[in-house]
Amino acid sequence: MDREQQTLTPAEKREKRFEAWLTPPDIDFNSPEAEKAYHERLKRITDAYRMNIPDRVPVSLPIGNFPAYYAGVSLKSVMYDYDEMYRVWDKYLQDFEMDSYTAPAMVLPGRVYDLLDYKGYNWPGHGLPDDATGHQYVEGEYMMADEYDLLIRNPSDFWMRTYLPRVLGVFEPFRTLQSLTDIWEMPGTYFMPFMAPEMKQTLQSLMDIGDELAKWVAVVGRCTMEAMKAGVPTAMRGNLAKAPFDTIGDTLRGTRGVMMDMLKQPDKLLEAIDVITELSISSTIASINATDGIMAFFVLHKGADGFLSPAQFDKFYWPSLRKFMLALIDEGIIPMLFAEGSYNTRIERCNEFNKGEVAWLFDQTDMVRAKRILGDKCCISGNVPTSLLTTGTAEQTKEYCRELIEACAPGGGFILAGGANIDTGISENLKAMMEAGKEYGVY
Repeated sequence: MDREQQTLTPAEKREKRFEAWLTPPDIDFNSPEAEKAYHERLKRITDAYRMNIPDRVPVSLPIGNFPAYYAGVSLKSVMYDYDEMYRVWDKYLQDFEMDSYTAPAMVLPGRVYDLLDYKGYNWPGHGLPDDATGHQYVEGEYMMADEYDLLIRNPSDFWMRTYLPRVLGVFEPFRTLQSLTDIWEMPGTYFMPFMAPEMKQTLQSLMDIGDELAKWVAVVGRCTMEAMKAGVPTAMRGNLAKAPFDTIGDTLRGTRGVMMDMLKQPDKLLEAIDVITELSISSTIASINATDGIMAFFVLHKGADGFLSPAQFDKFYWPSLRKFMLALIDEGIIPMLFAEGSYNTRIERCNEFNKGEVAWLFDQTDMVRAKRILGDKCCISGNVPTSLLTTGTAEQTKEYCRELIEACAPGGGFILAGGANIDTGISENLKAMMEAGKEYGVY
């Protein structure tokens, strides 16, 4: 952070980030009309996040992997053929009206995951049928119950020599390495494991992964640029983030493991959460600053209703997440909280931030109640059911959206969005969702 930034208030820092978002890169727009539409759409979105009243309610279509399904091709094909991925997302861009664009950044680059030998996902052709429409997380106990001290004492070392070999087969030879802190004035002996053929293969695989990722990133970037040239801004400017408890409960210990730890070794769990919190704060701020971003998108898992009791939520989940959020807010970054499942018993507890500092995306939370409790201070969005978009009619979709707009739009700070992304669905329903925003969402 430069000296000028250090003297700004969090609100002033946030405004500078909005200014960077509102100042487009060097875009060769397809037409003057596209340029005008780009600025109108981007202002509409940023007004909602800033808790201002836009010209109308912005609409965020929850497309997920839907463009592949819509184009009649398999998810597997776009995972392994990046030209096909571009064609499919371009067809979606041409055929649908939208306020914001979602690039195929969540489409796994198949060959990268093959080279990594990743144990944490199943995907089409790898643990799932070739015609599967999404990928699945494979929950496991990737950190043992007696390894908390290893994580707490040296998390980077634990990740490199213990966690990574368990979840990424390509890193299996790293088990043979000593800690990097063992390198001193005579470093030669440290590198003896690199003589092994399997270690050389790992290094070659990592270089191949870099080459493959470069191809995938180029195509994702091309998709984004084509959308901007057509007058459609990106849906979000920032990076993904994770609640510290979820890093333990999802990534490391798994649900069963972390539930047992809350009972059997709560102090160790809390100590590890503290370590993860500090690491997450520094890495998330650094990554968002590197791109002049404004948003940290949290996918909240185990804080949902039904996972933790109110007492457990207050002890294990909320304090670390709150600390993480406050650190981001102080940097002018907006935590965008995707409350998967329902947060009906949580939102009052979480309503302690100033106006415009936090945004929420709700899956199944009562939106009328969310508007009443949070709507004066937080941008809220979501709740259009995936079941409706995938099995309902256009008329049903439009009516649901109308009721949602009437309940949540007054006063601004509302984005019409899905409760979760869809991988399959009815194209007319997505178009009806967009029509509802244009017809009923005008201020």
